[in-house]
Amino acid sequence: MNGAAVLLLGHGSRDADANIEFEALVGRYRALRPDLDVGYAYVELAAPLFADALAELARRSARVVVVPVFLFLVGHVKNDVPLVLARARRNFPAVRFEAGRELGIHPDLVALAFERAASVAPLGPEAAAGTAVALVGRGSSDPDANGDFCKLARLFGEGRGFAWVLPCFVGVAKPLVPEALALAGRARPERLLVVPYVLFAGRIVSKLGRQVAEFAAGNPWVRTTLAPPLGADDSRLLAVLDERVRAALDGTARLPCDACQYRVPVGGIADRVGGLRALLWSLRHLETHGQAMPHPHAHRPLAKHVLVCTNVDCADRGSVALLEALRRLVREAGRENDIQVTRTGCMGRCGEGPTLAVYPDGIWYRGVREADAAELVGEHLLRDRLVPRLVDSILQ
Repeated sequence: MNGAAVLLLGHGSRDADANIEFEALVGRYRALRPDLDVGYAYVELAAPLFADALAELARRSARVVVVPVFLFLVGHVKNDVPLVLARARRNFPAVRFEAGRELGIHPDLVALAFERAASVAPLGPEAAAGTAVALVGRGSSDPDANGDFCKLARLFGEGRGFAWVLPCFVGVAKPLVPEALALAGRARPERLLVVPYVLFAGRIVSKLGRQVAEFAAGNPWVRTTLAPPLGADDSRLLAVLDERVRAALDGTARLPCDACQYRVPVGGIADRVGGLRALLWSLRHLETHGQAMPHPHAHRPLAKHVLVCTNVDCADRGSVALLEALRRLVREAGRENDIQVTRTGCMGRCGEGPTLAVYPDGIWYRGVREADAAELVGEHLLRDRLVPRLVDSILQ
């Protein structure tokens, strides 16, 4: 058997270009460290999957070190990595398996994000004073990872003279990007710079591009610019990765658990604390993704999807209160997992709103008030009975 092998672990994406970028980073690292047997794998959504690649390295190496190429210490790193390693240790008892740290909050990565921002906008002292920055993270269900991202946002702006640095997220955590952009727009900065703090281009960056374009079209008085992601082609990213690999090989790196939601109480989710809960949560997540890859996440289809117009005219007529009432009633009925209520832009029925549509039924309602929410939920959403007095007959 060979000596040490290193497995670089990526998240995986449905976007082939993002996976190509990750694999390009792996190729550059192999060229940097020809003394190591370097493999790669993905947690989900792309091949090779983690457990398969780990077994392949174990068949030819006496020691395998897993280094997660993740920006923050998310649940995949805290739980999926130990679970897969435990299984590998049972299957290959003669092989030594270890895990290194994630990339984490590193000054070189903060500097790289600033350079990506500076590549699309002037950021000298005078320009920075009129610039608001929306620093965008992927978003996680792990409060520890979200907390680290907010810390990084502070480090990004520290001493650089920006008017404002607002951390926000593409999904899962709040504030979401559209909410953050709207908030920043109301402050009327001279320039709004949107900086994606993600490693590679992919669906997240594409979605972000659409959101920025939509905001810019609706707020032409704010010069809005989208910076590129960190990318795989910077020597500093490679250096940080090598630093993490060397620390793992030296035995000086550990996965920290000081703020792990499964091990210590965090805010309002203290019920997740406990090794058994962590184990069950991780096993369910891991097995679901393993079965679904490379298809979209496995989940039950929605029974109903309700779109509520919250554009200016409908909002003035009470559509925001209607939206919240519908969501509340759906939650109280215990149906939030298969009935989704979503805000949307103008639905073309200005002056006749608030307007909402129910799919897959294709039924539109107009002139709907907050007081009508209980009837709509009780009749249409739960019992599949139309509310005729509110149906937009023009569209039937």
